[in-house]
Amino acid sequence: MNFKDKLSKDKLPKHIAIIMDGNGRWAKGLGKLRIFGHQSGVGAVREAMEGAVDVGVKYLTLYAFSSENWNRPKLEVKALMELLVNTLAKETKTFMANGIRLNTIGDLSALPKHCQKTLQDAIAETQHNSNCVLTLALSYGSRAELVDATKAIVRKIQEGLLQLEDLNEQTISEHLYTANIPDPDLLIRTGGEQRISNYLLYQMAYTELYFLDKMWPEFNREDLFQAIYQYQQRERRFGKTSEQL
Repeated sequence: MNFKDKLSKDKLPKHIAIIMDGNGRWAKGLGKLRIFGHQSGVGAVREAMEGAVDVGVKYLTLYAFSSENWNRPKLEVKALMELLVNTLAKETKTFMANGIRLNTIGDLSALPKHCQKTLQDAIAETQHNSNCVLTLALSYGSRAELVDATKAIVRKIQEGLLQLEDLNEQTISEHLYTANIPDPDLLIRTGGEQRISNYLLYQMAYTELYFLDKMWPEFNREDLFQAIYQYQQRERRFGKTSEQL
């Protein structure tokens, strides 16, 4: 079924977040090393990026490496860092061809210096692109993000730059890593697991969740279009009744 042709341009999600799960399990199922799965998942990233641009999704955020992933075997972590550098170097042409602006969130200081440099170069090169903002969540954990936001707010209160009485939900949003990005409308998670794994906890208060059993290396743009189609069939009430919409 061609889901792209069934999509309503008036009901597109502005922001899609993805948890790219299943790389390692997919590779093990083929009798290969886990890193082979991560390498194969690069193609799925390209499918998601180009699919998002194709239908007009303005923000795409990918959970590339969580703060908990540092606990994985050192060889796997090292291979993932090298894969990140090599992929960014190769895919910058794809970013430019599709008008994609690269962005990152997370504790980037924890990344190796050469990874930080490659990221900064790619961000600088794509900064004027306007079709879609691709955000990579790297060394990212949502609880750490909330702690950092809380510290920043408390510091402003202590310095007299913010009054306690003026603290509200918008204040918190403005101090998150995603301050300049709208909250996700749709979360897609591959790999069959049904949890959000410390990902954009505050931002996903009203996000529609979509889980599929496919492993990430198998994901393609038709899967993206199907997820968007299913999203468009749902009624987003934000606490209201159907009659109020």
